[in-house]
Amino acid sequence: MKIIRKFKKLFSIYRQLNKIEKILVQNTLDTLKNHPKYADRRCLIPYGYKIYSQNDEDGIINEIFKRIGTTNKIFVEFGIGNGLENNTYALLFDGWRGLWIEGSKSSVDKIQLGLKNTISKGILNVTQAFVTKDNINELISTAINESEIDLISIDIDGNDIHVFNAINCLRARVVVIEYNAKFAPPVKYCMPYISDYSWQRDDSYGASLKYLELELAKAGYLLIGCNITGANAFFVQQELVMDNFKTPYTAEEHYEPARHHLASFSSGRPATFKSCEEQITDNN
Repeated sequence: MKIIRKFKKLFSIYRQLNKIEKILVQNTLDTLKNHPKYADRRCLIPYGYKIYSQNDEDGIINEIFKRIGTTNKIFVEFGIGNGLENNTYALLFDGWRGLWIEGSKSSVDKIQLGLKNTISKGILNVTQAFVTKDNINELISTAINESEIDLISIDIDGNDIHVFNAINCLRARVVVIEYNAKFAPPVKYCMPYISDYSWQRDDSYGASLKYLELELAKAGYLLIGCNITGANAFFVQQELVMDNFKTPYTAEEHYEPARHHLASFSSGRPATFKSCEEQITDNN
């Protein structure tokens, strides 16, 4: 009994510390967002929030499309994890449809079971595959027929830019891609392409923001911002930028350092597939 009481006491202390941590993180984020460097109305940082994204990407993506509009509301995202924490799940609640590609079979099995109704109605296509430069076009074109879509999101912890550069079956109006925030501008770092690469949770992965800025410029994209924790960068087709986003469109202007200690965003109760399945049923 003493052990049980001690365990309950420790668990209660843990819960209190967890609450305090979340409050401290939120206060830090609020303070950061009010920094004068983000005061320009075209800056994306103040618009960030989480619904199902890992950090504040949901809010930033929503704001980008408020400014440039949508066309077909189609997305492609690869590296989607368990499906409950990525950059496009929230879009399903706003009439979007698209393709998820994930290497983990167990994750895909859970998604296919959890979003059975959504998938059966053709709103979401889920493919289990390890993405490479050689298979990405076939993986996409098997599920998406359009030559232009609204959004591509890439988070495969390594070959991100190499795979993006290999895509020629379609073009996206907006690109979200992970960057290696350890290497601040003007460093132009990019890991070599390794077809069977597996991230070892060290600093040898992906590409620096400056490298991505220059590389995506070759494809006609401008860097319009990053999220506050220094995880993802946002690019828009050059012809769509106009006066919608903060200038200059450089890594020096938009770089955010790695703030992994702040990557514990809260969006309310734990995420499930039920809400999406219920909405799809109600709307069809």
